[in-house]
Amino acid sequence: MFEKERLGKVKESFDAFDEKVAEALKKRPERKETFETGSGAVVNRLYTPLDIEGFDYENDLGMPGSYPYTRGVQPTMYRGRFWTMRMYAGFATAEESNKRYKFLIEQGSMGLSVAFDLPTQIGYDSDHPLAEGEVGKVGVAIDSLADMEILFDGIPLDKVSTSMTINAPASVLLAMYIAVAEKQGVSADKLRGTIQNDILKEYIARGTYIFPTEASMRLITNIFEYCSKEVPLWNTISISGYHIREAGSTAAQEVGFTLSDGIAYVDAAIKAGLDVDTFAPRLSFFFNAHNDILEEVAKYRAARRLWARIMKERFGAKKPKSMALKFHTQTGGSTLTAQQPENNIVRVAIQTLAAVLGGTQSLHTNSKDEALALPTEDSVRVALRTQQIVAYESGAADTVDPLAGSYYIEAKTKAIEEEAMKYIKRIDEIGGAPRAIDNGYIQQEIMDAAYNYQKDIENGKRIIVGMNKFQIEEEAPKGLLKVDPSVGELQKSKIQALKEKRDNALVQERLEALRTACKSDENLMPHILDAVRAYGTLGEICGVMREVFGEYQQSVQL
Repeated sequence: MFEKERLGKVKESFDAFDEKVAEALKKRPERKETFETGSGAVVNRLYTPLDIEGFDYENDLGMPGSYPYTRGVQPTMYRGRFWTMRMYAGFATAEESNKRYKFLIEQGSMGLSVAFDLPTQIGYDSDHPLAEGEVGKVGVAIDSLADMEILFDGIPLDKVSTSMTINAPASVLLAMYIAVAEKQGVSADKLRGTIQNDILKEYIARGTYIFPTEASMRLITNIFEYCSKEVPLWNTISISGYHIREAGSTAAQEVGFTLSDGIAYVDAAIKAGLDVDTFAPRLSFFFNAHNDILEEVAKYRAARRLWARIMKERFGAKKPKSMALKFHTQTGGSTLTAQQPENNIVRVAIQTLAAVLGGTQSLHTNSKDEALALPTEDSVRVALRTQQIVAYESGAADTVDPLAGSYYIEAKTKAIEEEAMKYIKRIDEIGGAPRAIDNGYIQQEIMDAAYNYQKDIENGKRIIVGMNKFQIEEEAPKGLLKVDPSVGELQKSKIQALKEKRDNALVQERLEALRTACKSDENLMPHILDAVRAYGTLGEICGVMREVFGEYQQSVQL
């Protein structure tokens, strides 16, 4: 196909096609002058072998489950088993969230995905003044091991896989999970799941950071080291492009910035004395799924191939699992509209198909009402059913990498890989991801992309159905899930009762041991786990680390 003579014949055919197009355009112009992907990249009218000239099957594509993993990380992919169907959930109290988890398991969810409220995400107990009005609002409030015990009551932790979207205090929440498992009689080496634990994207896109960069990176590498020995089946980080895309990045920026963060974590772990093949197999990634289905499929394939090459060529990884990029996907929250929320069901279905065709390892589908409120049970069920219909009815999961060989897909995969690599090289020139974050380079690139996207919506160049075209008169939404304001007072009373019955002397002793360890180069995980077992609260444990490490202050010059 790619021999010079054959390409010449393709070029002749293409030129003849172009002439026909010119004649056709005289009679009927195309819908618009330029067609673009969801990220603003130009889409050609037709793709042929000319667009992937030089394509090397073995080096660029290969076989599923083999380097460079373009076609997937498992040889049989979904023919062996489906991706893990997770539903991101958590609100109000541990008791309420426990009921929702049991409901999801009954509906066929294969894994749990825990959403924490904002005070928990930034290491404050529910009785802290800064937690006022936020307790239980965007996730579940977890103040101590006692709350975590309730959250997983009746849920066998040796049978489920749990993902926890937690970053700055990830070490504390992981310790609580380990301690709950111990109380269930489940040893740490049997636990499966993931903690997000990605602080760099917090500095970039979300803002739920606590500690300065150096201390945060220390905690992350401490988790890598501890889990490689004690919790070997656990994914110790989920390096997140999801929030980078939610902030407004393009698909190529999502890949480039996310993998640059991954490079920074690998660098930090190696500098801390860890062997790359010891921790790299437990690294995982977290990507967004947007509406441009073909661009998204190409994005996932490009990310896998690029990461495999980075791990092999840059870091000298030897184990195949160290080079295989595993990822979770969540459908794009920022793509959902408050207008005509039923349309969001269709958007989520498209995004689900993109993730599956792209080879995701696990998936969370957003609910139709999430542009308005936390999802109801009915809307969550529809979101889960969307995954199940794609799995069991669409046929998309019946063959591995079904879009491989498409001239468009292969050309787009290469284009995203090359553009992402340009960002990685630029970040390397700046001095790595932490430095590029501190000087505002990454944030500015995302802001520019977000501005261009929004401008296209406002001038009508980009159509969002139901929002800037095909609008209708709508009644105010009904039946939305609302968190009772009394949740904050209930959590305060639970903390007070806990402090009255626990061994406070033991808590102080273990907090002091943690303080001493923070001032040394010890691994902090055993000390955090000891404090958790004694029912030290999240705020108390993070408070000790705040006192020793200080807090991160944004100093970005944009």
